[in-house]
Amino acid sequence: MKKHVTGYEPRLQSREKFLERRETVLAIMKDKNYRPMRRRDLAVLMNVSGPEKDALAEVLASLEEDGLIQANRRGKYVLPGAEKETGVYSGNAKGFGFVTVEGRNGDVFISMENTGGALHGDTVELVVDREAAPGGKAEGHITAVLEHANEEIVGLYEKTKNYGFVLPDNPKIGRDIFIPAGCSMGAKNGHKVVVHITDFGRGRENPSGEVIRIIGHLNEPGVDVQSVVEAHHLPGEFPEAVLEEIRDIPDVVLPEETEGRLDLRDLVTVTIDGDDSKDLDDAVTIERTEGGYRLGVHIADVSHYVKEKSPLDEEALIRGTSVYLADRVIPMLPPKLSNGICSLNMGEDRLTLSCLMELDQEGHIIEHRICETVIRVNKRMTYGKVNQVLECAARQAAEQAGDRENQVLDDGSGIPEDYLPYKDLLLLMKEAARKLRNLRKIRGSVDFDFPESKIELDDCGRPVNIYPRMRGEGERIIEDFMLAANETVAEEYFWRQSPFLYRVHDDPDSEKMKSLAAFLGNFGFVLHIRQGKVYPKELQQILEKAGGKPSEALVKRIVLRSMQQAKYSPENRGHFGLAAEYYTHFTSPIRRYPDLQIHRIIKETIAGGMNGRRVSHFERILPEVAVKTSALERRAEDAEREVEKLKKVEYMEKYVGEEFDGTISSVTSWGFYVELPNTVEGLVHVNELYDDYYVFDEARCELIGRMTGRVYRIGQPCRVVVTGCDRFMKTVDFIPAERAWDGLESY
Repeated sequence: MKKHVTGYEPRLQSREKFLERRETVLAIMKDKNYRPMRRRDLAVLMNVSGPEKDALAEVLASLEEDGLIQANRRGKYVLPGAEKETGVYSGNAKGFGFVTVEGRNGDVFISMENTGGALHGDTVELVVDREAAPGGKAEGHITAVLEHANEEIVGLYEKTKNYGFVLPDNPKIGRDIFIPAGCSMGAKNGHKVVVHITDFGRGRENPSGEVIRIIGHLNEPGVDVQSVVEAHHLPGEFPEAVLEEIRDIPDVVLPEETEGRLDLRDLVTVTIDGDDSKDLDDAVTIERTEGGYRLGVHIADVSHYVKEKSPLDEEALIRGTSVYLADRVIPMLPPKLSNGICSLNMGEDRLTLSCLMELDQEGHIIEHRICETVIRVNKRMTYGKVNQVLECAARQAAEQAGDRENQVLDDGSGIPEDYLPYKDLLLLMKEAARKLRNLRKIRGSVDFDFPESKIELDDCGRPVNIYPRMRGEGERIIEDFMLAANETVAEEYFWRQSPFLYRVHDDPDSEKMKSLAAFLGNFGFVLHIRQGKVYPKELQQILEKAGGKPSEALVKRIVLRSMQQAKYSPENRGHFGLAAEYYTHFTSPIRRYPDLQIHRIIKETIAGGMNGRRVSHFERILPEVAVKTSALERRAEDAEREVEKLKKVEYMEKYVGEEFDGTISSVTSWGFYVELPNTVEGLVHVNELYDDYYVFDEARCELIGRMTGRVYRIGQPCRVVVTGCDRFMKTVDFIPAERAWDGLESY
């Protein structure tokens, strides 16, 4: 039975002083900045010394006896329950992990013995045992798993005599899944399977489960990508209710559907997309005016066909976004819509939502109108051919100006015949786009411009070629026009004070910026931090200074990693990377649910239907839509990245033993990564460098040989030999060519 203070008489101090100290201790511990302290630390904080330390001990003992405070296992005092925090656990293949806690600065490190049976992605309760030292991480232990994230896991089945194991595809799971006898569905060694977890285990005990689906053998065509689809829980066929709904949607625009819309079918209208694109959701028009340009960005009016709360709408929200994998597309909407009536196909009437902008000679948007329209595309263009037209036109202009260095070397223009009627239109687009781009640059927009990997597959899904694909002028034109429309729409609806979904990119974390500044200093770049903030223009200027230098790729990657992730939010917080006060996603409603949602808001506003009831409705649903679609976007990106890695590993298998020139792309304590010109990246393990004992200089991101002084650093050319490819781990291994002696077959 606990004693209470009302009946407790202190022995070492007056009752008045005793009660005063109790209140002081409780006030300290209730402060939001309080971190668990031992008695001696509290004594220092309260300026208690000498004999009074015993009096403080008496106070702490009474508070603990009354249940008002408690000492954790490290002897630090906390309020009851205050030491427990909730977060999401991220595992590591080596068994340890980290917990991300909302509002806490930095992750909490969890050692292997303190994971409490948690698996990657689980929501957990934890106790922080040690706060972060400067430059380090807090440490803690998991006390409970509140929500499991992995009821089903995809992996590789391995059979023993009486039972089996599934090795998870996701190395962050960190532990194999035990499959008891009779629970394998007849799976054999090498089968990729889906396993349902029946027991998550305790402590170091492995989880156990049962095989519920056999995807196929590891080496069968398509099994690799399907495994990724299953692992990320990507959707398959559309439900019957959705297929039933779309049967009534017409394949052409009906005359009555165009009534009340602004008719833009007489304008010369083009789409510019990739060669293999089928879901064309944006088209553009442009005219020269006395004061500058009249730019039209016309977006498929998907919300005309996808009605709110319909089965089609509910399925679109479940999917959140289209997913573009190497050998397939998993669409947000059924092909009848995404490739049909909603796609802005050439020569067909299409319903659109348009952002019509008047630009002055410098590219400033001085007037705009957002309205429901009907258009007809005159020409379906591709990036490749648009780039060809603009390159040829530039060479012709150079020849006419007498620039011999850039003269056309052949007699023909090089412009595809069917694009000749649109040459002047494309040149006008290029002119206007460059002015829009220049204005963004002036305000500080950050452009990373990493090359994309283009992977070509044969009919069986095997990679036959991989090469980098940089943005050309055609890609930039469309990007510039879409950015202009997105900003214009976002700004209008911000000032309307309407419920809305914004695309936000928050300011970088101040601690990350301090670390970035220190890192960049090693390469001679000065990052100015003013009152704890970094401005986009600072980063833009550093990227420009790094351009063309060996450290360029490293600087770009480190700057990008130091920034926050963009996400959706009903609250406008601006877009740091674009240096934009207002930004949204308006231009891709065929493949992104947030765009579809804001189209509904725009159309209701245009129609005068945004009354109090509808405002309340959108204010209620938008926070959930923002969180859900942001998470689904991450899922799609993870799946796309994983399939890309798979195909790169498969492609490099035929080159084991061959030499390639590459560039060191990153350096770690366990080795360094080399990127080949085709964008494939592989690891040189530090234990393969037999010529010396190498140490990692974290500040400069270098591996340095203790005896030879040899240095491996970012941006350094490096000729390597491919020594191995692991499809399961999705890794490519290299060794430096000068280290590859005759016994290469031992690898």
